[in-house]
Amino acid sequence: MRGERSDAGLGQRRVKPAARVIRSIDRMSAHATTEDLLLFPGDARLRTVVLAWIDGLTRERRMSPNTVEAYGRDLRQFLHHLAGRRGTPTIPMLVALTVRDIRAFMAARRADEVSGRSLMRMLAGLRSFARFLEREGYGTVSALGGVRSPKVPRRLPRPLPVAAAVALTGTDVRAGEEREPWVLARDAAVLALLYGAGLRISEALGLTRRDAPLPGVDQVTVLGKGGKERMVPILPVVAQAIADYLTACPLPLPPEGPLFVGARGGPLSPRIIQYAVARARGALGLPDSATPHALRHSFATHLLARQGELRAIQELLGHASLSTTQLYTQVDAARLMSAYAAAHPRAGR
Repeated sequence: MRGERSDAGLGQRRVKPAARVIRSIDRMSAHATTEDLLLFPGDARLRTVVLAWIDGLTRERRMSPNTVEAYGRDLRQFLHHLAGRRGTPTIPMLVALTVRDIRAFMAARRADEVSGRSLMRMLAGLRSFARFLEREGYGTVSALGGVRSPKVPRRLPRPLPVAAAVALTGTDVRAGEEREPWVLARDAAVLALLYGAGLRISEALGLTRRDAPLPGVDQVTVLGKGGKERMVPILPVVAQAIADYLTACPLPLPPEGPLFVGARGGPLSPRIIQYAVARARGALGLPDSATPHALRHSFATHLLARQGELRAIQELLGHASLSTTQLYTQVDAARLMSAYAAAHPRAGR
């Protein structure tokens, strides 16, 4: 990696954070050889620019680690494909790409039974890297402008019935499990935040002990996608669930440490909550679509069904685009048509 670290304009301070992301991507690459796992395919300058791009996604764009890993993995696969057809990839080679080159890569991925949704993400990652090349003065990869993203129907959210959502957030359904009471209280508090406040699981687990919304506190600040903060109102029943967990928790919880901890006192893994929901949905006879994230969908859908304002729900969920929130209107199309008939001035004509 010495060549990358010494290239002009890219100091050691910038490369190190990106290198950690590269190692994470490497671990997820199932088909790469030992030599391939060391670096992206390409000459030294291209590899250095790739590291700078990933560093920008992580620190400047503040994309989630999963998105950064996916974009990096997609670019790596493209560079491997290009290397197999045209030799060692270079920046001038990328700038000179043709539409046929891009389509050949997509065809190869389709032959590997990659879904249209994954192809759409791949193109998004390649376009992100191309924009970085152009912004840094390396040239324009015009071929990407001539390739259309595959049309993929947006999947509708799959919310739970009200009764099922309420049951999932309680401790009664898991009362027979051989789990410590504080663990059951902890899981119930996390799930209460997902359904009662519409948080993503990463947002709930990202709260610190100092942030804990206890009885008497009617809102909490959460850090959402892209590092954006938003204020979320907290229902008394949610605050009480958190208070019950704190009362039962036998582990020390420093103010700046995580609010929700595992059995050994470390940050709670999302996987633990996923397992807890899987066990509970089995007891309740719910489908596999009953996941922690389905509680967030249920929060939005149930609010909308009770005449909640779409813009307000958008703010509560932290959606950047209203079109994302509008998906919930398709889930409750009957309610939407009823609201139209009642409110539109021409509806009765």
